[in-house]
Amino acid sequence: MKEKLNEILMAAKEAIEKAKSRQDAEDLRVRFLGKKGELTAILKSMGSLSAEERPLFGQKANEVRAAIEKALAEKAEMLKKAEQQLRFQAEAVDVTMPAEKQKIGSLHPLNIVLNDMLEIFQSMGFDVVDGPEVETDHYCFEQLNVPADHPARDMQDTFYLTDTLLLRTQTSAAQARTMEVTKPPIRMVCPGRVFRADEVDATHSPVFHQLEGLVVDKGVTMCDLKGVLEQFAHEIYGPETKVKFRPSFFPFTEPSVEVDVTCSECGGKGCRVCKGSGWIEILGAGMVHPNVLRNCGIDPKVYSGFAFGIGLDRLTTTRYKISDIRLLFENDKRFLDEF
Repeated sequence: MKEKLNEILMAAKEAIEKAKSRQDAEDLRVRFLGKKGELTAILKSMGSLSAEERPLFGQKANEVRAAIEKALAEKAEMLKKAEQQLRFQAEAVDVTMPAEKQKIGSLHPLNIVLNDMLEIFQSMGFDVVDGPEVETDHYCFEQLNVPADHPARDMQDTFYLTDTLLLRTQTSAAQARTMEVTKPPIRMVCPGRVFRADEVDATHSPVFHQLEGLVVDKGVTMCDLKGVLEQFAHEIYGPETKVKFRPSFFPFTEPSVEVDVTCSECGGKGCRVCKGSGWIEILGAGMVHPNVLRNCGIDPKVYSGFAFGIGLDRLTTTRYKISDIRLLFENDKRFLDEF
């Protein structure tokens, strides 16, 4: 019986020495020490021994069990360290290797131009205000000298939500709201989205962006308007840019003008971008109509003012030589990555 115990111990140590993983070691523990293991099986035969032999056999069996358990524990610890070492090697980070380039977002070209515009006007003392995109007929038209029967209403295809609620067709509505609650002097700009029922093509969209400007004070003249717009054009397009006023009509300004600047592509010589004229229209402007001042509670005999509306989309496409306005709204990553 003792020889069998020695054989089991030797077989166990040899098998444990060859184990290649902790799972192999666990399998050997079950094989030799489990309920149906080899050592357990031989212990069941102790009943055939004499009373004098049993204590000696039991002591020897306990020694064998202890030796096997110790060998298994040492092997398991060694295998654990080996596995950890392999894991450390697999997960090792070479700190001298260059890091992966992190992809970060960037400002949309509309936001780039808008931020530049706001910085320019704020440097001239303008405040930035906001207005609702869902506007009332009262502020979008009536307060701006465009009553219900005014023919100018036909100039704009409006999205009406109810008889009196609409999607604003112009940021000029912010003028009326500002003048109602602010006493002159007033110097403000209001950027935002506007909406008109327009067909989508390379130069038109039912959703586009404007920046409205307003100045109201005593003694404000058309010269002040031209000075502000010339400064703006020089900051946006360069100091060599020239500005030209053309007579026009807007219900809320009198007199009204369209404002052109020399083509940034050809410098005024004429090209396909400016259709050979050398000029590009960038905004509409004029002196605030006395009726608008009066509607907002400002005495036109004491105060005067000027207003202008800049098409942010038009400004962006001309500045970056973008041929199709739809590129600004399609969120094509290839296009946006250029900025």
